[in-house]
Amino acid sequence: MDHAFPCGTLSLDFAGTLRARRNAAPAEMLGSPDRLDSWFVESGMLDTAPGADRVDLHLAVEVREAIYALVAARLDGARLPASAVAVVNGHAAGPQITLRLDGDGATRTGSVAQGLTALARETVEILGGVVGALLRECSRPECTQVYLDRSRGHRREWCSMRTCGNRVKAAAYRARVHAAG
Repeated sequence: MDHAFPCGTLSLDFAGTLRARRNAAPAEMLGSPDRLDSWFVESGMLDTAPGADRVDLHLAVEVREAIYALVAARLDGARLPASAVAVVNGHAAGPQITLRLDGDGATRTGSVAQGLTALARETVEILGGVVGALLRECSRPECTQVYLDRSRGHRREWCSMRTCGNRVKAAAYRARVHAAG
């Protein structure tokens, strides 16, 4: 798998495809149309690659950045940027992914535009509903992943315990050992 899905919701995982946003050189996980295709398949949103091209990639990055801008504004308690609202609303009104039942189960097929519609609609549901109050940013300083804190007591600190949580705890342990030694 080339992509990570620590956030628990695909629209937030998609916003996290530009990793470590505050670093001088953030890691771009959607660097080509093929990488965008693989994200849609690995996420389980689509069963087959949608066949992205450069135009699709440009639109996908535009939607990703609009989602992140909206989430960041919500986290900061700021007004939602009108331009990001317009991008997300525009895509949310698009065509849905095709879901079909056959003898082997359900299949999900669609274009990049249909995938972006699903991501935009999920963003609208999160930010427009009560679940938006559960938005949190990972506490690891280098990480900029945003997730919904559905933990008991709402005290989750990291996008993923396996990655960021483990790194923070290991660093704290090493610091304690070094201080004691």
